[in-house]
Amino acid sequence: MFRPQIKVVDCTVRDGGLMNKWQFTDEFVRTVYTACNQAGIDYMEIGYLSSESAFSRDEMGPWKFCAEKDIQRVIGGEEKKVKLSAMADIGRIEFDDIPLKSESSLDMVRVACYVHQVDAAIALAHHCMDKGYEVTINLMAVSTVGLRDLEEALNDLSKCRVPIIYLVDSFGAFYSEDIDTLSKKYMEALPDKTIGIHCHNNQQLAFANTISAIINGVNYLDGSLYGIGRGAGNCPLELLVSFLKNPKFRVRPLIEVIESQIIPWTKRIDWGYYIPYMITGVLNQHPRSAMAHMESDRKEQITDFFNQVTTSTDLV
Repeated sequence: MFRPQIKVVDCTVRDGGLMNKWQFTDEFVRTVYTACNQAGIDYMEIGYLSSESAFSRDEMGPWKFCAEKDIQRVIGGEEKKVKLSAMADIGRIEFDDIPLKSESSLDMVRVACYVHQVDAAIALAHHCMDKGYEVTINLMAVSTVGLRDLEEALNDLSKCRVPIIYLVDSFGAFYSEDIDTLSKKYMEALPDKTIGIHCHNNQQLAFANTISAIINGVNYLDGSLYGIGRGAGNCPLELLVSFLKNPKFRVRPLIEVIESQIIPWTKRIDWGYYIPYMITGVLNQHPRSAMAHMESDRKEQITDFFNQVTTSTDLV
């Protein structure tokens, strides 16, 4: 279990913000940052890099944009041990929105794309590398991608300069055997690159699937505190760090921040294992319909939701 090449990425603020439009207080982000520093986490994904022409600051919190002034306000003068990353979605950011690394506290930019956007993702990723950042490309919703399209995308990625490519189970649809197969496929297609894994927990398998990826040689691992994230959430960071048995990690700071900052959010937003999220995971569907149901005044009427989304399927 102890493999020094493994890097752990905390996605609490970035993925958790999908549930509250990144309306976290400075205290919340600062406390998560301090905990990651103390726990030995390798990267903290503090939010998104987004174009202000695509999103309104009146609606979205500061971590949808990760402006340097906001980052500096929360990290302050604390010794920076954890590296900071932000995600950039293809189609939601312009090249000029990416600051030079010399002008930013960010260390890594993670470019997120769907399979049909790979060429655009490579161009943006190369642009970020040229500006001085570490870079990954996160290929999303792979559970919906046909074999031929996936092979073509991996072939394109094999020719790019980006050193880290992520396998992403966006809909929480995969089982461990799927992760086994895809991890091997990624590594065979991308022998000179490091592979990462990002799992969602719709079927209570995010942690198990991350373990399967580790066993298959995947070395960049995503998690979030108490599993906070879009819909069913992610692999719980505290479980992942406990499993890795790496002496550089400390679990206590994670438990402390879960108690002080994350558990209060459980009373305000619903992430984690809920039947609507389970249903969309089993159906390999985007969780947006389940999220809408959970935000409605009918969220406990789960049979109605089941009937609504399974009308034209065999899941009856």
